[in-house]
Amino acid sequence: MTPGLDIALLVGAAVLLVAVGAVRLSTRLGVPSLLVYLALGVAIGESGLGINFDDVELTRTLGFCALVVIIAEGGLTARWSTLRPVLGLASALSTVGVLVSIVVVGLALHLLLGLDWQLALLYGAVLSSTDAAAVFATLRRLRLPPRLVATLEAESGMNDAPVVLLVVLLSRESMSHPWWYEVGLVTYELGAGALIGAAAGVGGRWALGRGALPSAGLYPIAAVGLTVLAYAAGSVLHASGFLAVYVAGVVLGNARLPHRQAILGFADGLAWLAQIGLFVLLGLLVSPSRLSSAVLPAVVTGLALLLLARPLSVAVSALPFRVGLREQAFLSWAGLRGAVPIVLATIPLSERVPGAERLFDAVFVLVVIFTLLQAGTLGPAARRLGVTAPSEATEIMVETAPLERMRAGLLQLEVPPGSRLAGVHVDELRLPPGAAVTLVLRDGVGVVPGPDFRFKTGDSLLIVATDGARDETERRLRAVSRRGRLARWFGEYGEDRDG
Repeated sequence: MTPGLDIALLVGAAVLLVAVGAVRLSTRLGVPSLLVYLALGVAIGESGLGINFDDVELTRTLGFCALVVIIAEGGLTARWSTLRPVLGLASALSTVGVLVSIVVVGLALHLLLGLDWQLALLYGAVLSSTDAAAVFATLRRLRLPPRLVATLEAESGMNDAPVVLLVVLLSRESMSHPWWYEVGLVTYELGAGALIGAAAGVGGRWALGRGALPSAGLYPIAAVGLTVLAYAAGSVLHASGFLAVYVAGVVLGNARLPHRQAILGFADGLAWLAQIGLFVLLGLLVSPSRLSSAVLPAVVTGLALLLLARPLSVAVSALPFRVGLREQAFLSWAGLRGAVPIVLATIPLSERVPGAERLFDAVFVLVVIFTLLQAGTLGPAARRLGVTAPSEATEIMVETAPLERMRAGLLQLEVPPGSRLAGVHVDELRLPPGAAVTLVLRDGVGVVPGPDFRFKTGDSLLIVATDGARDETERRLRAVSRRGRLARWFGEYGEDRDG
């Protein structure tokens, strides 16, 4: 290997390890980890270690690749049972809300800063998309009602698609087609993207469910590969690749796939790697010497977005739905911006739109300032608005591995703290015919349980179930974990709420 490549690997590995360690530090300090990653990029850039990086096209390409992985992870971990009730509201926020936000921000900047209409609307378009990485990382640490979390996560996963199309349109020198043609094109791209994503998800679900791969490690690779395939197919067919990857992720994530927990764990790790690489790269691209002049436009833009555009877009989008004022207020405050606006700002920069450099700098400063302001106050804001949710016992996670020749599967789970499986005897589980608890690991010792064996918190269970009994077995295990041996008497049948 060449010395230059060795040094690049050394620096890259060091940055990656520091970034991984910084997650714990940022959690303790209450500082969003994305700001730590941005700071790392700035530290190794032209004003730090002296690495001069100004390749906008490469940043844009790698940024889009990172967003594909982040959005795929968001889709894979989204539960359809919580997503379905908020799909209408999330769709409205991702379309109508985006348009309202663009117009309000554009109008404010045209009047307050004297920007021409194209640049002012570009500011609005770049900043109208909430950031999936920031939303997923922040909201999952808070105790919030599933409806609010699902709405914000679905919005952040879906609104990238229309925003990318609008930023590209606004970055052109002039419209080459009538407005109605452009509207029809955007509608086609969104609709076709959703269909392509659904087709990739359904096809992948069928293939992974029926074909037993020779290694468990291949299932996560295949699942993530299918979401990337959906993005690529959408882009080749001139549809929205970002919407395709999110829809494919949702379909696959809600399927009963073998080694499902391994798939989700692999996607989570890839998403963290994509976030780290993306934020460091964006920090490396920025020139700190220019940022001081971007503070004023960033603050003005941020206030217009936070106090006018976001609340109005939420209010308009929520009109057809039953959303209380307190929930609307929290949705307005929780519209987090992160790497996505900075990546989108590279589009007009690469198209050499007049004023695009100032736009990029202002967006960078805005993301830093308002991420600190919003992310750190989401918990107190939720408590003050009364939209917090009570803590619940940890949901059991059932891992499945196929036994193709036996037409059966191995189910593995651990009894978590608070689960009502603790204290239940084996025969009180009342598993369906074709399923049996074959092994229990307790304190590092394997035990073959008899009918009178009583489960304890921390036990790991290995259950064999035929293909026909597997789904009913999983439902029964979840039901007993939630309500105990008399779960059905309480009307609990173990429907999959959290995966």
